Amino acid sequence: MALLAAPLAAQETYQDTKLVDNDLNGTARYVGMGGAMEALGADISTVSTNPAGVGLFRSGQVAISGGLVSQQGETTSPSFGNINANVKGNKTNASFDQVGLVYSMPSGRNGYLNFAFNYHKSRNFDQILTAANKLSYASQNKFTAMKYPFANKYNWNAVDANYAEIMTPILDNDGKKIGMDYLDGTAYVFGQYQKGYIGEYSFNLSGNVNDRIFLGLTFGLHDVNYRSNSYYTENLDKRAISETWEDLRIDGAGFDIKAGVIFRPIEKSPFRIGVYVHTPTWYDLSLSGANDLTMKDQGGKLDKGQHAEYDFKVYTPWKFGLSLGHTIGRELAIGATYEYADYSTIDNRVNDGGYYDFWSGGYYENTYSDNAMNHHTEATLKGVSTLKLGVEYKPLENLAFRLGYNYLSPMFDKNGFRDGSISSPGSTYATSTDYTNWKSTNRLTCGFGYSAKKFFMDLAYQYSQTDGDFYPFMSYYSKASNPKEDNIADRVGVSNKRHQVLFTLGYRF
Repeated sequence: MALLAAPLAAQETYQDTKLVDNDLNGTARYVGMGGAMEALGADISTVSTNPAGVGLFRSGQVAISGGLVSQQGETTSPSFGNINANVKGNKTNASFDQVGLVYSMPSGRNGYLNFAFNYHKSRNFDQILTAANKLSYASQNKFTAMKYPFANKYNWNAVDANYAEIMTPILDNDGKKIGMDYLDGTAYVFGQYQKGYIGEYSFNLSGNVNDRIFLGLTFGLHDVNYRSNSYYTENLDKRAISETWEDLRIDGAGFDIKAGVIFRPIEKSPFRIGVYVHTPTWYDLSLSGANDLTMKDQGGKLDKGQHAEYDFKVYTPWKFGLSLGHTIGRELAIGATYEYADYSTIDNRVNDGGYYDFWSGGYYENTYSDNAMNHHTEATLKGVSTLKLGVEYKPLENLAFRLGYNYLSPMFDKNGFRDGSISSPGSTYATSTDYTNWKSTNRLTCGFGYSAKKFFMDLAYQYSQTDGDFYPFMSYYSKASNPKEDNIADRVGVSNKRHQVLFTLGYRF
């Protein structure tokens, strides 16, 4: 066996949250009912929530879904005073969201054995985020100057390294560098365009026992494609200005296993209870980040660039769900689902090299938990409760109307912050300093469906809104009695308001 050296690398708490938070997406029927179908079943989108839902199919089905996603309210030209930014992003984008197949075959008396494959976009990253505010005795490079005396104790990320290169050193009487001079900021503007997706490929086996107990198991593969372009500019003292650009890419894959059961506790009643559990998603990912800093004053212009590339692993938390479903005749279906996942338990893992086993011919990576970053994650993130409610009414056998609602509790502690001083590769390799503490999410959905012989089509509309508090960098309180030595950036309220129109076309066989 030959050991191979590799740089230590792990991920950072606020980047992790992009991987673990799921959108409400799938077929238009599932979205129109707010996704509250984990006990009602008989929709292919339940393959990635409660796998037992596929066990209620009595015939085969194929479905394909797509539509438009549009963001409301954000500008692509944020400005504050005499500084501005230009965000190169589209507020409306087409999206291919789902395609799936169910094959159902009888198995014994009142029994069915079902096989299913489904692809759906579990996360759509398309988002424009902008913020602007004044600064009072605060700036990114001031934070770097404050960290300078502790450079051997705390990490230097790419932004710190850039500022350290272009700031003026402070020398003692012997010419020894003892600190870094800095300029205070007076205002800033931030603009970011995120795009990409996580695609989930689900393979399902499900069935039922005496038409009262339904069992399901799903193996999922997750394909991560995340892109982000950010621009941050500050007005500084002495008519100086600094500008920072960041280009970030995260690619990779992960897998998980989901198991579920649906049962009818009362033989003569259609009332159903669903229970399910998801293992962590075990992600193996790579990050490529580039940062470029420019500072201008009367003396001229200085540029400095940094680039970081590394592989890392992230293991998401376990997820648990409980769902209730009931039908009244053939006209009305009602569903409710509760899910819980503790995001403070995310496991950031460091890749510290690997080796080839020449006996088996395989390559194996050595990893271990990044305890420093995991402690930060535990203090910053919380358990998230998700409530989903949905109803479907069919005035005619081939026509249905649907309504749904979702509430997701906040993932972030309101006092959480992106700590650039953590002794972790996730901080060392960071190419930005901004962060947002997102609050609760509310979703409203509606839709209708129409079927003609073996064909069916569904249309759904979804509105979601998540508000948050944006910060351009970590605040710092100085031990000095002079408050001007503090480096405090006030929060800026931001919001992600999204509209989605989704259409599904399907065929039963």
